[in-house]
Amino acid sequence: MLEQFVSTGSLENGPVLQTTQTRAESELLDAYSRAVVFAAERVSPSVAKIEVTQTSRTRNGDAQERHGGGSGFVFTPDGLVLTNSHVVHDASRIQVSLPDGRQLPAHLIGDDPATDLAVIRIDAPSVTAVELGDSQKLQVGQLAIAIGNPYGFQYTVTAGVVSALGRSLRSYSGRMIDDVIQTDASLNPGNSGGPLVSSDGKVIGVNTATIMGAQGLCFAIGINTAKFVASRLLQQGRIRRAYIGVEAQTVPLHRRIVRFYDLPKETVMVIGVEGGSPAQKADLREGDVIIAFGDQPVAGVDDLHRLLTDTQVGVKNSVTIVRRTDRMEVGIVPTESK
Repeated sequence: MLEQFVSTGSLENGPVLQTTQTRAESELLDAYSRAVVFAAERVSPSVAKIEVTQTSRTRNGDAQERHGGGSGFVFTPDGLVLTNSHVVHDASRIQVSLPDGRQLPAHLIGDDPATDLAVIRIDAPSVTAVELGDSQKLQVGQLAIAIGNPYGFQYTVTAGVVSALGRSLRSYSGRMIDDVIQTDASLNPGNSGGPLVSSDGKVIGVNTATIMGAQGLCFAIGINTAKFVASRLLQQGRIRRAYIGVEAQTVPLHRRIVRFYDLPKETVMVIGVEGGSPAQKADLREGDVIIAFGDQPVAGVDDLHRLLTDTQVGVKNSVTIVRRTDRMEVGIVPTESK
C-alpha cells in the first residue's frame, strides 16, 4: 500500500510541479534573452569591422603585404573608434566597415602597446556612438555580452558573465595591464577590439585576449582604463611613461632580510644599469635590491612598471634599496621613455 501511495501521489503532483517549473524557466529565459537582445540592439550599430594592411620588406627589398583585422566600436559622434593596439599597430592601410554597409578609410590617432589600446578616426556623418559605462562598478556574476567579428563573421554576439575582476594581463609590449575583466563570453580571433557590454547596453570593456586551449577564459580591458588611455592619445598621440634605465628581475629575498626590514618576500633586483641613465646618475648598481619607489613598496618588476607613470617624468623621487645588507635611499629623476 505504501508503494502504491507514493506512486499515485507522484503521478498526481507531477504535471502541476512540471508546469510550474516550465513557467519559471520560461520567464527566466525570457528575462535573460531580453537583456541580451536589448544590449545587442543598442550597441551593434556602433560596432566596426576593421581590416588592416601591413607593408614590410623582404630580404631582397621587395614590398610584402600582410592582411589582418579585428573589431572596434565608435565612441564619439564625430567618428572616433576604439580598438586594440595589436589590431592596427604598424598598419599602412586601415579600412572600417560599419553595420549600415558603409566602408570607410581610417587613420590612426594613436596607439599604446603597453595597454593594447588604440584610437582611429573615420570621416563619416551620422555615426552612432556607444555609451561608456564604469568598470569600477562591475560585480562578479553580472551579465557580459561580447560583440565583434570573429573569423570575419560580422556582428557576432556572445554572452556570458563577468567571471573575475582585477586580473592582470601581460600586453604585447611585455608590460602588465591592470584591472582586466575576466569573462566567459566567447571570444575568438577577430573579436579583438570589440566591446564588452553590460545588460543596460553600456560598454564596460574592450575585448582583447583569450588563453589558447582554454575554455571560457577570455579577457577585456576595463573601460575606465580605456577612457584614460583614449584621452591621452587624443591629446598627445601617445602615452608618456617614466624611465629610469635599469634592467631588473623579480627575485625572492632571504628570509632574514624580509624579517629584519619587514619586506615582501619578493622584490626587484637590479641586474644592469644603462650608461647615462637616471639610474646611473642616482648611483644605482648591479645587485641593488629595490624595495620601494617614493613611498610605495615594490614587490616585483610589474609593481615598478606600474609606479613609473607619466606623472613621474622629471619629478625627483626617493628609491629605497638594500645594498648587501644595508638599507639606504637614493634620489632619482625619471625621464620620459623612448
